[in-house]
Formats: sequence, structure tokens, C-alpha cells
Amino acid sequence: MNILIKDPLILDFKEEKFVTYRAHIMIENGMISDITTDLPEELSGFDEIIQASQLVALPGLINTHNHSPMSLLRSFSDDLRLMEWLDKKMLPAEENMTQEDIYWGALLGIAEMIKSGTTAYADMYIHMDQIAQAVYDSGIRASLTRGLVFLEDDGGLRLKEGIDLDQSWSGKGDGRITTMMGPHAPYTCPPENLKEIMEIAKELGVPIHIHLAETHEEVEKINKKYGKSPTEYLAELGLFDGEHHVLLAHAVHLDEQDITLLKNMKGGIAHNPYSNMKLGCGIAPVSKFIEQGILVGLGTDGAGSATSLDLFKEMKMASGLQKLEHFDPAIIDAHAILQMATVNGAKILGIDDQVGSIEKGKKADIILVNVNQPHLVPHHDLVSLLVYSAFGQDVDTTIVNGKILMKHRQLLTIDEEKLIYEAQRRAKRIVEGV
Repeated sequence: MNILIKDPLILDFKEEKFVTYRAHIMIENGMISDITTDLPEELSGFDEIIQASQLVALPGLINTHNHSPMSLLRSFSDDLRLMEWLDKKMLPAEENMTQEDIYWGALLGIAEMIKSGTTAYADMYIHMDQIAQAVYDSGIRASLTRGLVFLEDDGGLRLKEGIDLDQSWSGKGDGRITTMMGPHAPYTCPPENLKEIMEIAKELGVPIHIHLAETHEEVEKINKKYGKSPTEYLAELGLFDGEHHVLLAHAVHLDEQDITLLKNMKGGIAHNPYSNMKLGCGIAPVSKFIEQGILVGLGTDGAGSATSLDLFKEMKMASGLQKLEHFDPAIIDAHAILQMATVNGAKILGIDDQVGSIEKGKKADIILVNVNQPHLVPHHDLVSLLVYSAFGQDVDTTIVNGKILMKHRQLLTIDEEKLIYEAQRRAKRIVEGV
């Protein structure tokens, strides 16, 4: 499909900062074919012309950590401590999920992300074929990971599923689907299993997606068992030596020595501010990561903890928590936050050669935001306005791989009415008796 986005105000990241300019964006065969102020006289070559003079075009947002089927468990177990939330509510409810539930839960999360401006995301869960199918059907971009836990011997079944996911789905959906290997966390993966996964990831040429130091309990558990911090535990296995591309989810409880160990890491950290705040886990040392040149992206975590998958909300939380933690409103600015949600996210997922910015020759992953609303006027500073005042519902149009997934707030690839019906009835059954 050939698309013309006519006369938007473009907000894009160029030479280490965001700039704004007005131009037309031409999309052909999924790619940005041109960005120009000169239109051809004849526009018949476009299948779709989007009149965007009242809209802002920016790179699609990238959610670097999610468990999408947990959308079915939204607001089911709030106001509980993490381990109580996990052991008494989440895990028992997840045991009630069928593979069909996983598909519909993933699709529910994907619909929410599309409607709030997310065009690519990283997912770690079980029954990943079902999630991959939801990604394929919806048109979103995703990096998929089978979560690998080694607390009991399963005969290598989970590991095989992780490898099979790559073999079956990598590159599908016109390249929208990529994969990672996903050791769940240091406390669920003994050294021998982690070493094996690292070797497999190297052979497959895929990144590694792992939770790290989300809670004090994890730090204490690893220290008691191995006499070191979770970060030291992974570092001694060679995970941060620059040979592996790594996505670290959370990284809340790291001290100065831990942070130093990450300086040579290839990849980055998925910061999940609202989930960490809501579960009382703590505040990740994001400003220190940035000082050390460590890449930070934004994630939501699953809706079971984060409640929503709106990255615009996460941008506000990420900024506010750092300012509050350091009693310094200048500790991090709006440009750095928006960079986390776009450019950095693409780098952390290993897809920055394709997406993350609006450039000729890149994939057309673009969102259009309606800023002509009372809460978004006037337009003194567009970056600050979007980071501090906009929310997901302000996204008018979402385009992924040159395909319009939402136009004027209407989903085009997902039957929203059927989705809501399925989500309601399935969620009711899943939590019954838990």
C-alpha cells in the first residue's frame, strides 16, 4: 500500500536531539520512500492520503518489556506485595489459562498498545505460538521470548520451545516478528542453564531477554545462595562482556559496583516505572545508568501489575520518579524520556536499523497525535507537551510496516467488539475461585 501523510508537523530524533519540521511523508511497500516539502502534481499513485496538517507525526513508541496475555488479569489483584501478588493471584490464575485464552489476552494487550501509540514491543510468556499468531494477525511489530524457568526438570521442554519459537516465527509477518532467548531471572536460572542459553542465543544470533533485580527479595536470595548480587552473578557468567545483546528488565536494585559491570553491555535496560512503583519494588537508578552511558528504554510490564500499557503514562512516571528520588527537577528532561520510548527502545530490541526514527529508507512505523485539544494547547515546546501532557488516547492514527492499524481511533485489523466480548468472558472464568 502506498500512503501519503500530507503536511504533518514531524517530530523526529536527529543528531542526538528531537527536532520539529513540517513536510509530507511518503510510504511505499512498507518503507518511508520520501520526506519532502514538494508534492507531485498527480497524487493518484497513493492508495491512501491522510490529511495531517492538524496532527503531529512521531516515531511509533516501543515497549521494551511486556507480558501481553496478563491483560486478562488487569485490576484482578491490586494493592498486594509482589510475592503475594505473584504466588497467590497471578500464578494460580495463569494456570487456568488455555492456549486460546493466551491468544485473546495477547490480542487485548496488542489492541491497547496500538490504540495508545505503541508500534513495537517485547513479550515474554508461555504458549508463545499463540502470542506470535496474535502479533501476526494484528499487524504490530514484536520481539518474542519464551520465558525459561529451571526450578524443576522438565526434560528440556521449555528450552526446546524457546528454540522452536525462533525457528517457526523469526522473520514472519513481513519481518515484523523477531525473537530472543528468555532466561526468566537469575533466581530461576542456575549457572549451567544460563550458560547453555547464552550459547544457544549466540548460535541463533538473537538477543537475551532477562529480568534483573526487580525486588529486594531477589537480591537477598541470590546473595544468600551465591554470595554476590544478581548483577555480579550474571556478569561472572559473561553476559555483559559485549558478546551478547542483552535486554535487562527492571534493574531496580543495583549499586554503584553493579552499574559499573554493565558499562560494556551490548543492549540495554527496560525501565518499567509504573509497575515498579505500584508493586512497591523501588525506583531504578535511571539517571545513573544514563551517566554511565548505559542505554535505557521504557516498558510497561504486564497489565496484571501495570494496569495499563500506555507508554505515554510511563513517560510521565519515568520522569517524575527520577525528579522525586533526587529532589531535582532537572535530573532528566523530556527529550531524554521521549528518546527512551522511541530511539532507545529500537536499539534495545536490536531493530534500530529498521525503526525508531522517521527517516527515508526505514520501515514506516509512525503514529499521528492530535495535539489540538484543550489539554494539549498551546504548543510552546512540543516534546515537553507530548511527554508531560499527552496520553495514549490522543493518538489518532497508528501505522506499522506501512500498514494503517488504526485510523481516527478505529482499529482496522482487530474486531474490537468481538475482542472485548472474548476478553470479558474468558477473564471471568480464569479468575474464578482464585
